[in-house]
Amino acid sequence: QVQLVESGGGLVQPGESLRLSCAASGSIFNIYAVGWYRQVPGKQRELVARISNGGSTNYADSVKGRFTISRDNAKNTMYLQMNSLKPEDTAVYYCNYWARAAGDYDPKDYWGQGTQVTVSS
Repeated sequence: QVQLVESGGGLVQPGESLRLSCAASGSIFNIYAVGWYRQVPGKQRELVARISNGGSTNYADSVKGRFTISRDNAKNTMYLQMNSLKPEDTAVYYCNYWARAAGDYDPKDYWGQGTQVTVSS
């Protein structure tokens, strides 16, 4: 199986920055696309950013130009650099790996435990 551990959330003021990290461990055969999602109470989880195995990225319109997703394949880790944070970015952020564990025939979704990001003055 694959385990994901997130870090980097916290409380910041509007305009400040945070960097989230998500490290994968376990019996990993291959990691394909990875991404960050966020969720606020009462709303569906939404895609923030995603990066393919080849490095292609896509972002939610609301974060384009402010957030940057990246991955370090050697470390099985991905990052979300969040700049110019706004109060509306407040949410629980979840990392997602589309990965194949050793011994599995097909890849599947794996999720981190979630990390709270709060943007408030």
